[in-house]
Amino acid sequence: MELNLKGKVVLISGAAGVRESIGETILQALAKEGAIPAIIDRNARGFGYVAELQKKGIDASFFQTDVTEPDQIKAAVAGVVEKYGRIDVVINNVGVNDGAGLDASYEEFMNSLKLNLVSFYLVVKYALPHLKATKGNILNIGSKVGLTGQGGTSGYAAAKGGVLGLTREWAVDLVKFGIRSNAIIIAESWTPSYDTWIKTLDKGAEKLKSILNKIPLEHRMTTPQEIADTCLFTISDKSSHTTGQFIFVDGGYVHLDRALLSE
Repeated sequence: MELNLKGKVVLISGAAGVRESIGETILQALAKEGAIPAIIDRNARGFGYVAELQKKGIDASFFQTDVTEPDQIKAAVAGVVEKYGRIDVVINNVGVNDGAGLDASYEEFMNSLKLNLVSFYLVVKYALPHLKATKGNILNIGSKVGLTGQGGTSGYAAAKGGVLGLTREWAVDLVKFGIRSNAIIIAESWTPSYDTWIKTLDKGAEKLKSILNKIPLEHRMTTPQEIADTCLFTISDKSSHTTGQFIFVDGGYVHLDRALLSE
């Protein structure tokens, strides 16, 4: 299917994660479709990713940015526009389940919100004039934690709930400009960080089996590639009349009847 993403400038935050992370997988999928990824991330790993893409003749840019710092976000967005003259899509992909629970300090809770929620707001705020010019669209990467809770992670849960609120608010606010705003909701996805977490547990294999048994469709985790594929479809012209939606890529984890769960 032709998604018509070739030459589209896609500003994506949090895409300099480790190999096969969700952000890095989305980055590679964008490049494969001929889009122009403009990465903002604090990890210098992004320089290497962009160099690799450029060696293949793919246009991409990296703007090293601490997304908890408003001035750095503003400068990064300005840098993208200075280089390409446009922004067609914003993908807010930052997300760190930092465990800032009720026992966390005020500063830890606020830092979680700055990273996982406020950065989404600021990226869109500074990119908005350019999205208006291109009638672009916004895609926020969310989490089931914003809907279901998890325990022990008040900051992340509040932030991800806020991301869903912003998604709908922006869909309403920006409809008059022809700008779409949607969110992808992820539940259990097998990423390098998930693998690392499982390995820290005393009975990691048992915990993993328990989690898999609770995923109705095929009793397996969602792959980052499946998430990336849905992201690309959602930002493309093939989803041109979809806005204000929460799109669940989770194997039925959040919504399906609990009678489907394995013993």
